[in-house]
Order: sequence, then structure tokens, then C-alpha cells
Amino acid sequence: MRPVLPPWSGTLAAKAAAFITVMCCALAALLGVLVHVQVTNQTVGQARDQALQRLTQATERYEAGDTLRRGAGVDPPELPGELRDLAVAGDRGTMVAEREGRPTMWAAGPVDGERALAVAVDYSQQARTIEGLDRAILWSSGLAIGATLLVGAFAVTRVTRRLHTTALVARRISAGDLDARVNDPRTGPRTALRTGLRRGLRTGLRRGLRKGPRTDPRTDLRAGPRTDPRTGPRTDPRTGPRTKAGPQDEVAAVAAALDSMAASLQGKLLAEQRFTADVAHELRTPLTGLHAAAELLPPGRPTELVRDRVAALRTLTEDLLEISRLDTGRERVELDTEQLGPLAERAVRAAGNGTEVRVVRDVSVETDRRRLERVLGNLVANAHRHGRGPVVLTVDGPVVTVRDHGDGFPEYLIAHGPQRFRTEGGTRGHGLGLTIARGQAEVLGARLEFANAPEGGAVATLKLAAE
Repeated sequence: MRPVLPPWSGTLAAKAAAFITVMCCALAALLGVLVHVQVTNQTVGQARDQALQRLTQATERYEAGDTLRRGAGVDPPELPGELRDLAVAGDRGTMVAEREGRPTMWAAGPVDGERALAVAVDYSQQARTIEGLDRAILWSSGLAIGATLLVGAFAVTRVTRRLHTTALVARRISAGDLDARVNDPRTGPRTALRTGLRRGLRTGLRRGLRKGPRTDPRTDLRAGPRTDPRTGPRTDPRTGPRTKAGPQDEVAAVAAALDSMAASLQGKLLAEQRFTADVAHELRTPLTGLHAAAELLPPGRPTELVRDRVAALRTLTEDLLEISRLDTGRERVELDTEQLGPLAERAVRAAGNGTEVRVVRDVSVETDRRRLERVLGNLVANAHRHGRGPVVLTVDGPVVTVRDHGDGFPEYLIAHGPQRFRTEGGTRGHGLGLTIARGQAEVLGARLEFANAPEGGAVATLKLAAE
């Protein structure tokens, strides 16, 4: 069974810290082993040379019949058995062993009569030196790993913080906030200038400017810095001196790409909104005339068809205008206290399509009556137009649900919300009614959700704030 790891273990900072720790430990272990082996070989070699030198001196004194010095003797009882066997076999050798509880370097060689002449040299100082070196290696390795971790964590945290900011802005953009920007300082001043220009353009479009302002060389952003023949080009007061942007890292490149993508999407969306508003405004006048002309036609079936199509075009035009106003974000609510049950009944009666109203629990809500009736009317009309009866509107406290018994909402609408004139799989689209209902719900501060009932049918749920 695969172990379940904590959520923080999947973060980039945790992975970087683990990688830095493993690499530092491996490097410290490698360097520590190399230093330990080198110093130990050097220390043992010096002690071995000293012991062999004393063995040579002891052998000369023994052959000359002189008294052996302290630490030298023939077949001493403390001599390790392996070294004794080596000496009796006719070879000379050394070995580190314990003698009276202290480390000792033994050197032994053969003498007459298959006996071993041995010399003991104190090895305590060299052993303490090696132990001290090992402790120093451990402490220095620990300090180096800790310092590297701190520096690495600081560097990685700066990168991850910028990545988190970029991810947050991306989520805001996906949620519909196209004004969101990363504005990473490493992306250079040009990106910030382009962002400011696009925001200014969006502000101008929201104000409904149809004609561009007259160009003034003092204020036109397309005009470059003025040049004086005596002093050269002047600094542009709007953008400041031209500075060369520093090199960008990968995070700054991602942030710049995200800002550029958001600006491009925003520009395309604004162009679409501007086109929709212009088309709706331009159609109002000829449709008004067409409606007046249709009213003058003689009674009959053709006249009814013409009037019906003209009415449908006028409704579509008004819906487009309403969507354009919702897109600009200029809608303002007129709040008043209303009883939700009677308000829902009035909205159903105005729709005139035989919807059953069930009031489970009535509450008072502070809302804009006209906008709320518009939302409920659109939901009921959509249920009758695209679903099947019976259609039931239920008021349960501040929650209003509209349910039909048709085929239900398509999957794309449940996942991404209503989209204008979208159709899938050859099915009939949902027009603009649900788009307007969602936009008006957002203006009211309510939440509109779409789902399908388990036993079949579409369910639209409007959640209001109770008083």
C-alpha cells in the first residue's frame, strides 16, 4: 500500500529543501570520509615509521647484548597473537592494539629461536587527534548543512512566493477578473506601461466613448519624446527615462506571459462587448420603425407572423443591451426590503406560463425587486422553453429553486455556467436568458447555481442573503 504523505510534502519548497539536504549530506559525507582517511593514513604512517625505527634500534641492542629499553621486550604477553605469528614466521610488521587500556602501536620482528622481539609505542595522542578531527568534521558538516538549508530556503521561498502570486492571479483571471495582473518587477517597465494603457482603454470603453479624442501632441501617447536641437531628446514625462530592463528569470517570463495573455483576452473581450453594444444600439432605431410599420398592417395570419418576429427581434435587442450593461459593471442596485414569497408569486404571474409556487419558509430579503423578478422570470421562462412540465418554484428561506422535469442542463453549463448562444451535440442552445439571470444575480450579490436532479430534470438554485 502506498504511504499517504502530508500535503506540505508536495510543495516546491519542501522538495527543494529535501534535495538540498540530501545533496549536502552526501557531499559532507564524501568530504568527511576523504579527510578522515587521508589524515588517518598520515597519522598511522608516522606512528608505524616511529615504531619500526624503535624496533630496528631494539634489534641492534639485542644482538649486541645490551639491555633493552622500556617498551621493548622479547615475547611480551601483551603482544597480539597475529603480530607474534607474523614475527615468528620471519617477517616484520605493525599493529594497533590495546595495552593497559590505552591504544598502542606494536612493531615486532623475528629473533633467534623462533621468538619475537616487540616494541610498544604509545598511540593515545594520535587516536585523540583522529577523534577530534572526526568531531570537527561532524560539527562543521552540520553547520554547513544548516547554513546551506537556510540560504537555499530563503532563495526557494522567494521563487515560490512569486509562483504563488502568479498562480493566484491566474485563478483570478479564470474566475473572470481580467484586470488582475502579476506586475512582476523583473518583467521591465514596458509591461507595466502596456498594462496601464489597456486599463485606460477599458475605462474608456466602459464610459461608452464612441468617438476617439482629438490628438494633442502634448498628451498623445503615440507621440514620442520631443527633441530640442540644442540639448537633444527630452525625457518623456509620462514614462520617465528609458531604462534598459534587466535579465528576466523563468518566473518573470511566466509572469510576463500571463500578463500578456490576460491583456490579450481582455482586449478581445472588450472588443466583443463593444461590438455587441454597438449592434444593439444600432438595431433599436430600425426595429422601432419596423414595429410601428407592423402595427399598421391589416389583420391576418401574415401580419401576426411579422409582428411575432419583430417582437422577438426587439426582445433580443433589449437582451443584448442588458448584457452589455452588465458587462460594463455599471449597474447599480436599488435596495428595499421585500417578502420573498409574494415577490416570487408576482414574478411567476408576470411570466404567465402556469408555474407552481411552493413557499416552504418565507423570509424578508433586502434586494432590488425589479432585478430579482427579472432573474426569477428568466429562470421560469427557460424551464418552460427548454424543459418539460411541471415547473415548480420553491421558496425555502433565502433559497429559491426552479425545477423542471425535462432532460436537464447540459454538462458544459453545469461545469462552466451559461454561455451566450452556445449549443453542443446538435441540441438547442439556451439563448441569453440564463446569462442575464446570472449577471443580475451577481449584481444583487446572490449566487446562482445549476444542477440536474437525480431523478431527472434541471434545477436552478438562487441563494440570497437573508435580512
